[in-house]
Amino acid sequence: MDVKERLAKLIDVKTLVTFTLTGAFTVLSIKGDVKPEIFVTIYTTIIGFYFGTQHEKKNKEE
Repeated sequence: MDVKERLAKLIDVKTLVTFTLTGAFTVLSIKGDVKPEIFVTIYTTIIGFYFGTQHEKKNKEE
């Protein structure tokens, strides 16, 4: 798989949402607007969803 294909797959709605939410919660956490416990819960959910959907997508392709 070449670099262009990887970039095309990376620019996916789920990926963009995941990266955007990660960035937003990171900024809010640094500013002190989000408590660390809440940040960990939300971030774990987002990342779990992202990797879960990627895993399912890969299984369907095989």
